[in-house]
Amino acid sequence: MSAAPQSRTDSAPGGESGAEPATARPARSAMRSLALALLLGAAGAGLALLASGRTWAQGNAVLAQGELPRTVTGADVTGVPGALAVVGLAALVAVFAVRRTGRIAVAALLALSGLGVAVAAALGNSDTSALREKASDAVGMTGADVHHVTHTVWPWVGACGGLLLLLAGVLALVYGRYWPAMSGRYERTPGGARGPRRAPAPPDLDRPEEIWKSLDRGEDPTR
Repeated sequence: MSAAPQSRTDSAPGGESGAEPATARPARSAMRSLALALLLGAAGAGLALLASGRTWAQGNAVLAQGELPRTVTGADVTGVPGALAVVGLAALVAVFAVRRTGRIAVAALLALSGLGVAVAAALGNSDTSALREKASDAVGMTGADVHHVTHTVWPWVGACGGLLLLLAGVLALVYGRYWPAMSGRYERTPGGARGPRRAPAPPDLDRPEEIWKSLDRGEDPTR
C-alpha cells in the first residue's frame, strides 16, 4: 500500500513565508538610526549646556584675616563646551536641510563639535586658573594663592555630553544618506528659473463665461 502524497506548501517569494521584504530592512534601520541620533544629539547638547552653568571647582583664597571661599562654573573655566554644544545642536538640525556632500559636511561638523566639547570639558576638570583669578579679585592682588581646591563631577558630565554629540555625528555620517530631507517642492530649477508651468485646461464651450475668459486672455476657444 503506497503512502498518500504529502501536500506542498507554497513559500513566500524570497524565502520563508511571512518574511520581511528585503527593501524594508534598510528603511527600518535608517529610521532607527535617525531616532537614535536625534536622541543622542539633543541629550548631549543639553548635558553640555547644563554642565557649563554648574560649579566645576571650589577653593579658599588666602587672606591676612583668614580664608575666603571661591567657586567657578564651567563657563568661568572655559566657554568652549557651551559654544560647541550650540554649534552641534544647530548642525543636528541642519542635517535635514542639506543633501549629499552638504549632509556629510554637516555630520562631520556635528561629530567634531562633540569631540571638542568632550576634550575641553576633560581638560577643564584640572584647570585652576579661573579659580586663582577669582581669588586674586577677592584679595585685591595678583598671584593670590588658593588652598583646598576641589573639583566637582560636572566637567565629566559635560564630557559625556560631548561624547553623545560625537556618537550622533558618527550615526549621521554612516546612515545620513538614508535619512529623509526637507521637501524640495518650493525649490527652483538650476539657474534660478522656475519649473515649467502647467498648461491651462481647455475652456468648456458649453459655458459662455469660460469662452469670454478665453477671449480676454487672447486665446481662441475654438482651437
